[in-house]
Amino acid sequence: MSRLERLPEGLVAPVDDGACDHLPGLRLPALALPATTGPSVDLSSLPGLTVLYAYPRTGQPDQPLPTDWDVIPGARGCTPQSCAFRDHHAELAAAGARVFGLSTQDTAYQTEAAGRLHLPFPLLSDAEVGLARALNLPTFQVDGMTLLRRVTLILHDGVIQKVFYPVFPPDQNAAQVLAWLAENNCAAAIS
Repeated sequence: MSRLERLPEGLVAPVDDGACDHLPGLRLPALALPATTGPSVDLSSLPGLTVLYAYPRTGQPDQPLPTDWDVIPGARGCTPQSCAFRDHHAELAAAGARVFGLSTQDTAYQTEAAGRLHLPFPLLSDAEVGLARALNLPTFQVDGMTLLRRVTLILHDGVIQKVFYPVFPPDQNAAQVLAWLAENNCAAAIS
């Protein structure tokens, strides 16, 4: 297991600052986002259940982490979160949900991460921050980059049904999503 795949001890947990309180019930805007698996994806047009987990940025094994990464609440853990969604992908699909990851990294960067981590679902690029702006998603700045704060949305027919924010620890997020889907009897088939 690489240094990126495990969470270091003593990470500062993010607090709920209310930055996502406005999201439940919102319809996603019609916006095509580049995907690591090919054609762009418009999340607003997808029928059925969709799980969208937004994360700051995945690291690369041969590159240093951004400045003070481990002390920014909620920053560390993108690779463990993505790996957890990978490991629970079959269960999420059985619950009727498709999965997407979302970050402000460009598609080439995301494609490397998706391949290295063997992700069975697409990562979507919001490099232009269009979706983040349209939904007023919380962001932060580090080393000149605008990054998304970690938030997970469960959508039904393009409308936000459930918001997980703050997400901590990130490696438990996929299990939390599965538990919520089970509690809310969300086993509708995706067309």
